[in-house]
Amino acid sequence: MAKARSAPDIWMLSAIGLILAIGLIMVYSASAVLAFHEHGDRFYFVKRQALFAGLGIGALIFTMNTHYSTWKRWAPMALIVCFGLLILVLIPGVGDVRGGARSWLGISSFGIQPSEFMKLAMILFLAKWLSEKQQTVTQFTKGLMPPLGLVGLAFGFIMLQPDLGTGAVMLGASLLLIFTAGARMAHLGGLALIGVAGFVGLIIAAPYRLKRITSFLDPWADPLDGGYQIIQSLLAIGPGGLVGLGLGMSRQKYSYLPEPQTDFIFSIIAEELGFIGGVTLIMLFLVVIWRGLRAAIAAPDTFGSLLAVGITGIVGVQVLINIGVVIGMMPVTGITLPLVSYGGSSLTLLLTSLGILLNISRYSR
Repeated sequence: MAKARSAPDIWMLSAIGLILAIGLIMVYSASAVLAFHEHGDRFYFVKRQALFAGLGIGALIFTMNTHYSTWKRWAPMALIVCFGLLILVLIPGVGDVRGGARSWLGISSFGIQPSEFMKLAMILFLAKWLSEKQQTVTQFTKGLMPPLGLVGLAFGFIMLQPDLGTGAVMLGASLLLIFTAGARMAHLGGLALIGVAGFVGLIIAAPYRLKRITSFLDPWADPLDGGYQIIQSLLAIGPGGLVGLGLGMSRQKYSYLPEPQTDFIFSIIAEELGFIGGVTLIMLFLVVIWRGLRAAIAAPDTFGSLLAVGITGIVGVQVLINIGVVIGMMPVTGITLPLVSYGGSSLTLLLTSLGILLNISRYSR
């Protein structure tokens, strides 16, 4: 076992801290009006965000100081438990429906999203599986199909909720990990074609998804329904200009942009802090991704390397999809901006994952 550094990657840790701080400020700024209107307390959402951020920071400190190999032995159990939770959440009366998806387990306004836990559990298991069977990963039947089958099964359960955004992040990060492990491009390319056909099938099976595609292509064709969110998002970003309208000065958060503290918080950031604020946040995410990939390259073993790639992939894919949706480059999928958007289990689980990534960086060669 390589000797740990005296401190974790200071670049990554600093970037995570700055993003989290920006997130807390912007959750308050984006949600104060809505919070006062619905709950009579301007601090309602930010207080809950701070609570989960505190839990997440505690989890980050724990995982940052626990050798990453510890999670290898728990990976199969974690995956089994998460599959059980994904099944449990689909049972009427057990799983809560929020935002049109049966994605939550909990009591009253507090709850967890099993799909968020599945993202980390799947990455842990794939890193373990592929590090132990790396010699067979180039074989389609023995090496590639078993892990892809698990990913496909988990994606299927998540889509039954349905939660396309979380499923897409898990799928994207898992494929990146599998590719890094040495899977053949020809195999992945062939499966990608099948995936496109399946995606088309999902769109046909649910008319609301087709509406999202058509609204993405021409939001102004249906400005009061399918294209409403994208239009309001662009109306927030445009006036922000170079330096923004000023912190707290957003106009779109006054009931124009739905749930501005969650999926479309980047719109409020661009409106209040402008191009400079938006680019600064993106650069901080790029620092996390850069240092995460550096930790993967320098990890002392294959498990650590693949695990670092998978966790970095979760962050990168989620940022790409969220900002792509907000600026109108992707159809609306309903996914939060990591460490920034309001969210309980998603924030806590991501900080836990980043703690593992920071621990891997401490053992670089």
